[in-house]
Amino acid sequence: MEEKTISAISTPMGVGGISVIRLSGKEAKNIASKVFTPLKNKDFNIEPRKMYLGDFKAKNFNEKCMMVWFKKPNSYTGEDVIEFQCHGGTVIANGILDALIDNGAVLAGPGEFTKRAFINGKLTLDEAEGVMDMINAESESEVRAGYNLLQGSLSKEINEIQNILTKMIAKIEVTLDYPENDYEEQTANETVEGINEIKTKLNNILKTASTGQIIKNGSKVLILGKPNVGKSSLLNAILNFERAIVTSIKGTTRDILEETYTFKGVKFILTDTAGLHEANDVVEKIGIEKAKQAINYADVILLVLDASEPLTKEDEQILSLVNNKNTIIVKNKTDLKNNVDLSKYNFKHIIEVSALNKNGIENLKQQIYDLVIDENIINSNLMITNMRHIEAIKKALKYADDCINGINLGITLDVVSIDLKNLWLALGEITGNNNNEEIIDEIFSGFCVGK
Repeated sequence: MEEKTISAISTPMGVGGISVIRLSGKEAKNIASKVFTPLKNKDFNIEPRKMYLGDFKAKNFNEKCMMVWFKKPNSYTGEDVIEFQCHGGTVIANGILDALIDNGAVLAGPGEFTKRAFINGKLTLDEAEGVMDMINAESESEVRAGYNLLQGSLSKEINEIQNILTKMIAKIEVTLDYPENDYEEQTANETVEGINEIKTKLNNILKTASTGQIIKNGSKVLILGKPNVGKSSLLNAILNFERAIVTSIKGTTRDILEETYTFKGVKFILTDTAGLHEANDVVEKIGIEKAKQAINYADVILLVLDASEPLTKEDEQILSLVNNKNTIIVKNKTDLKNNVDLSKYNFKHIIEVSALNKNGIENLKQQIYDLVIDENIINSNLMITNMRHIEAIKKALKYADDCINGINLGITLDVVSIDLKNLWLALGEITGNNNNEEIIDEIFSGFCVGK
């Protein structure tokens, strides 16, 4: 069935300088000629990649706007694409879109422009996801990771591995077709050697996933401590604004309080909790229980101690809770006398701050960053941030192990070839090089309309 020409507003709705309305498909130029007249080209004899100023005739108004034609295949979608740049505003953009639909276009679905780019070979599936990651980015590191994905850093690696697998499968087929040459043992040994090399490549990619997930989802930083050690003051100091209420009254913070900040382009999710102690108030007890549960989900725990006082029984109980966690001991109130003694504890990361005066806060941020971020990975061109890619690589590694185990057990090469093909298909889920329509549809359904 012939693809219809689609149209959508590609910029956010609202008042602004410019709105962009996009057309893509075989009839794009013909539809545009019905509603747009270039000021110096009344016959619509336009050239590609040139911007034309003209009049757009909508149903109930005229608009002076710009138009550009991207001729297939040199366009985002690989089809003829027309873009109108009009004055920003909901009424104008919707009026232009309505006129295009009235003249033969159909409304684009979520991500349909990018889906057509994928279908027409302009993008691989993972590169298309890079587009979505850049659009949804909340930090500079997410933008960089999305850009690297869009540039094909992952698809290049995956395609190279698939090419190696294709040659291995072909070698097995030749060996099976000519059994008289007695090459089965040699081919089996070469296959094991090749799969081990592939496993090394895949495991190296998978090693970037931990940092990649933090880049995409943010690192969870939990502030713990007994009441009145300055937890909320520390939260405010890290955020550099007064987010939490600070008083000398025990139990002021009763619930989880969450905010985000960025450091060196990475997003951190900072959580303040109720002070851990024996409480009688029912609401406060619930807050304390939530704080204890949050320990299991934190990437980094900031255990705040009052440096001006000796350790109390409550401090020691909390220290035991986080003994085997990724913990930074924060000795707060260092503007006062230092009376806290940690000599009997073996915590690697201890830092002194004054939340009141904001002393040591930048050093604390750096230490949090260093605990969760591998700069060699974050500065590289290849880092996987997408859980779908992670699961596909894990599946591929399982098939790789099945191949090796099968050969070691003496299973015939024709059966091994099946696992090799499954390995190839698992990797193809990442780039879309296996024509799995269900996966493709699910990914593009998450895009915004107009992209």
